[in-house]
Amino acid sequence: MNDAIRSELTIDGRRLSYLDFGGTGRPLVVLHGHLGEGAMFAQLAASLGGEWRVIALDQRGHGDSDRAGDYSREGYLADVLALLDHLGLDHVVLLGHSLGGINAYQFAARHPERVGALVNVDAPVVFGLEGPNPLSFVLEMPYDAPTRDALVAGLGPAAPYFADRLRESHDGSWRLPFHPQDMYDSEEQVHGDHRADWTGSSCPALLIRATNGVIPAEQAEAVITGRPGTVLAELDADHLLVTTAPVEFGDAVREFLATV
Repeated sequence: MNDAIRSELTIDGRRLSYLDFGGTGRPLVVLHGHLGEGAMFAQLAASLGGEWRVIALDQRGHGDSDRAGDYSREGYLADVLALLDHLGLDHVVLLGHSLGGINAYQFAARHPERVGALVNVDAPVVFGLEGPNPLSFVLEMPYDAPTRDALVAGLGPAAPYFADRLRESHDGSWRLPFHPQDMYDSEEQVHGDHRADWTGSSCPALLIRATNGVIPAEQAEAVITGRPGTVLAELDADHLLVTTAPVEFGDAVREFLATV
């Protein structure tokens, strides 16, 4: 497969960046989770070969996309719709991990005519608001620094997770591929009871649950039985299975896509 082509569109004066991995097959639009970016799906795209045209969005405030004024549910969904319209894609398979998984099944509920199948990668359907924000740790991170070395040093123990994804700004300084406050604010707005959205579409769906992830086994069983046409794949992996268990993840996705 050829290298991905990075392109962009503008929505409300804000740049949205995406990677198109090519291929002549049906379009598969993939959405990353918090702190992620579209490039994390490169190995999935390679494993699918030319059978699927994989398009990976850098969601608002992530990767090479601009920061947004808000990180509401409706804001994220509007970006997905803008991407599909920009590319002239009337009907896609939609895959999302974590934050991206919630965005995917909420988008399918609101625009069922645009989604032919759905893959939810370790994204809860019900999760409460109690307790501290799980992304509060990012508020301790510096967003930018005059040099790359200074930013890596400032990240401390988190540096290995982000060092290969830092961006150089036009003035020569370096920054994270997300703003810590944006991620905290986005996480605050993603929680809730989304069962009506999960059951709001009827297309074939796959739920991939990481055994060491964020979806309890009993919740996975409940959401599978509560949505006709949905199958479950459980992987012995952590929540970041897109990158920590890429082979197993790719196999699960490819097996499901062969049925739709």
